[in-house]
Amino acid sequence: MGKWQEMTKEELETQYSPSKWSPRPVKDVIEAHIQATTDATRNSQAATQTLLNVPYGPGEGEKLDVYLPKEPSQTFPLVLYIHGGYWQLLSKEVSGFAACPLASHGIALAAVDYDVAPKGKLEEMVRQVRHSVAFAVQQYTGISGIYLLGHSAGAHLAAMVLSTDWTEFDVVPNIKGAFLVSGVYDLEPLMNTYVNDVLHINWEVVQSNSPLQCAPKLKGRKGCHVLIAVAQHDSPEFHRQSREYFEVLRTTGWSASFLDIADTDHFDVVEKLSQEDYLLTQVILHMVSEE
Repeated sequence: MGKWQEMTKEELETQYSPSKWSPRPVKDVIEAHIQATTDATRNSQAATQTLLNVPYGPGEGEKLDVYLPKEPSQTFPLVLYIHGGYWQLLSKEVSGFAACPLASHGIALAAVDYDVAPKGKLEEMVRQVRHSVAFAVQQYTGISGIYLLGHSAGAHLAAMVLSTDWTEFDVVPNIKGAFLVSGVYDLEPLMNTYVNDVLHINWEVVQSNSPLQCAPKLKGRKGCHVLIAVAQHDSPEFHRQSREYFEVLRTTGWSASFLDIADTDHFDVVEKLSQEDYLLTQVILHMVSEE
């Protein structure tokens, strides 16, 4: 497959349709994904101490679900999970699935909601997620460090958090790491696909909200490590975008690593975060516990 600029609309839409690349014999892999994350989120709510529907802003969609260890210490790391769904699906209600393995190691998780399209505009989603980080730091003074965990569109939003000018938020959060899983870091290829039928992003939005465009303007932040992860059965375009963003981070001075996770597709690459012995779960636990 050649450069994305040389692809037809049909080819691009295939590349950016993650369910078409899954080898799992599931009739509807997206439906199966929602069921798996819903079930695991319910398990997390039963096994942890929860603070649900915590407002981080005035908007109806600006809420957090916080999962705390049963016996949290005075200070603890916080992982902020930002869900995917192509900026138009999913919610925090199905986003607590990774909480149990984290909580058992004294790590809190907050699942972030934001206004998905068509109600929300992409640039507003970026602002909301940035605001959720600032709120968490100001609200929970016992946080020893913030870690961003984003999947797909959520990885895009987490990457945009890394490019935040925090002066407008009156706080500089101690972001120690980011785990960006199967993300989109350049919005331009999506402009002429079905994804944009709901998003309605234009060239200006693409330029100011594509992490690949924003990263060169930043110098790497001391003490913050970024892990770019991609599923083995993600499409070639998702692999290309992940690799390019990783290379840009490295050349800009960020501490970054790249992980291609075998035997996973775009969906179970995060579903399995409910399992403590899963590779990516172990990587996250190791990175957070090192601090």
